[in-house]
Amino acid sequence: MEKNVFIVIAAYNEAHSVPEVIKELQKANHRNIVVVDDGSRDNTFKAALNAGATVLRHIVNRGQGAALKTGIDYALREGADIIVTFDADGQHRVEDIPAIIKPVAQGKVDVTFGSRFLKKDSGVPFLRKVLLKIGILVVWLFYGVKMTDAHNGFRALSRNAAEKIRITSDRMAHASEIVEEVHRLKLKYREVPVTIRYTEATLKKGHGSFAEGCRILYNMIMKKFLLR
Repeated sequence: MEKNVFIVIAAYNEAHSVPEVIKELQKANHRNIVVVDDGSRDNTFKAALNAGATVLRHIVNRGQGAALKTGIDYALREGADIIVTFDADGQHRVEDIPAIIKPVAQGKVDVTFGSRFLKKDSGVPFLRKVLLKIGILVVWLFYGVKMTDAHNGFRALSRNAAEKIRITSDRMAHASEIVEEVHRLKLKYREVPVTIRYTEATLKKGHGSFAEGCRILYNMIMKKFLLR
């Protein structure tokens, strides 16, 4: 039986890029595209709506984690069997989606994580690579989960996994929280090689930012040792 796949995209001030991302997804015959406009100050909402996506909106900017939770909850209500989280800035490739979905669709795993380090030439800028490697070590030390890329926003969740995983971190720390939940719930997972397209724009924001990477590591440590 064909699986009902939903693509969930968190978007904040991405009016310039999100229409092209939606267009690429549509060309690949993805029809269940959900964009969550996370309190953007630009025309992200109208741009995504005009491009043909289902668009949800946060009145204020809450963060990528909160936006993904809103989109995932909506996809579950609409009957999603598999939920793919995908970035709005164009750094993820539509061509990698079939490989991300396949192990989940076949019932081999509950969650797949995209990994930029399973390919020989990842193209990751040096400082970003250092932070990612530290993040991998921290995830292993904190949660006992061995991964090659612990903070990649490109992933697929089975319906069962999406219903069980709790996302409480509103901002970027949700990525490590999902890994922690996979470990806590004893869900089966697999990493899948993907290519990340780095541009000047993507490196300045979100996971591409050195400062944001430092904040993620800080929040992980605070949550593990001080906030429980």
